[in-house]
Amino acid sequence: MSQKQRIFFWSITAALGGFLFGFDTAVISGVEQSLQTLWGLNVWEHGLTVSIALVGTVLGSMLGGIPTQRAGRRKTLLGIAILYLAASIGTALATNWGVFLLFRFLGGLGVGASSVAAPMYITEISPAKSRGRLVALFQFNVVLGILIAYLSNFLLEDVGGESWRWMLGVQAFPSLVFLIAVLNIPESPRWLLLVQGKVAEAREVLYMIDPASAEETLLALQQHAEQPQTARLFSAHYRTPVMLAVLFAVFNQVSGINAIIYYAPRIFEMTGLGKSSALLSSAGVGLVNLIFTLISLTLIDRFGRRTLMKIGSVGLIVTLALVARAFYVQDFGITVPLLLFVYIAFFGFSQGAVIWVFISEIFPNEVRASGQALGSFTHWLMAAIITFTFPYLAEKVGGGNTFLFFAIMMVLQLLFVLRLMPETKGTSLEQIEKTVFVH
Repeated sequence: MSQKQRIFFWSITAALGGFLFGFDTAVISGVEQSLQTLWGLNVWEHGLTVSIALVGTVLGSMLGGIPTQRAGRRKTLLGIAILYLAASIGTALATNWGVFLLFRFLGGLGVGASSVAAPMYITEISPAKSRGRLVALFQFNVVLGILIAYLSNFLLEDVGGESWRWMLGVQAFPSLVFLIAVLNIPESPRWLLLVQGKVAEAREVLYMIDPASAEETLLALQQHAEQPQTARLFSAHYRTPVMLAVLFAVFNQVSGINAIIYYAPRIFEMTGLGKSSALLSSAGVGLVNLIFTLISLTLIDRFGRRTLMKIGSVGLIVTLALVARAFYVQDFGITVPLLLFVYIAFFGFSQGAVIWVFISEIFPNEVRASGQALGSFTHWLMAAIITFTFPYLAEKVGGGNTFLFFAIMMVLQLLFVLRLMPETKGTSLEQIEKTVFVH
């Protein structure tokens, strides 16, 4: 296996955590009505059934940095694979509502932890010149997982009387592949040296990554290890990367992305389209997201993170403002659906692909685990808030005002990109640390 193939295998293995993240998040859409009928759930119980995984995700993202730092990136990925496998089998075989909730919650923990551990692992084993593309594989796999979940639900819908069990249980197969693949990847060299002090093992992995820069990277890591470290994330020393990560995660969600993905059929119905458009809109949104995330993946290391974010921000501002206008003047028909497809394209091209890359790059080695956890937790907390409040806001203040709010937030994001966001392409993680701290 060549050097490039080896690194790609390690990266795609970690990114499988993203695929299962996407699959686990979306698969509930195909079974929630069956479960409501099966267990006679009232409106609150039904809501909890759908959202319990999101609760686990918020908690998993908040705590995911702890095992990642203490046990290592590889062992944490192994634990996540076990959680996904247990969640898929447990929910498929659940005999009552309580058991189902427990295993959906465990799956959510896996989703949250994978959004911390997987991008961090890929960041730490990637050569600088291809790091953006390799870390963006994580987001590509998330989007692919969502799309495959929709397709899987469609294909398994008529399997039998309890097709929902098959819809949930089929996730055990990719979970098992993930589990086996993780057993065949090495530990992060940065964790080996900086946390465990294992210089020889770190050197061996660095030579497997890039023989030409291995000794230089090893020396930089050893010098870093010898310097006095401020290990508390919320100390004044780390205020710049903390500010960058939190703002980036907040802007990711106040773009309205989760509201649009989760409520696309409802939004389309608000514009006068019939319910028959629901499946088409979900599949269409997923497909456009996949295509433009793939395009971003090929460009992120060539043009840089800031360039993609500048183009994306302008596109999001224009499309969201035009959607708001459509609601204000009641210009419906196919106007809003078309604008939202363009919106998804700009999002997938910029924010969607860049977030996990950027947050995993900007923290120094000694606090990367807790920094990644902070960025991921902020992202999921904001996702929960936006998802839960969108129906209320759309009803009380109207579609026009809601989308205008999202557009204004994207104007602020553009200012953030222009004034505060550093470029990190093609730079070693140790050099990025110096860039961020003097930015």
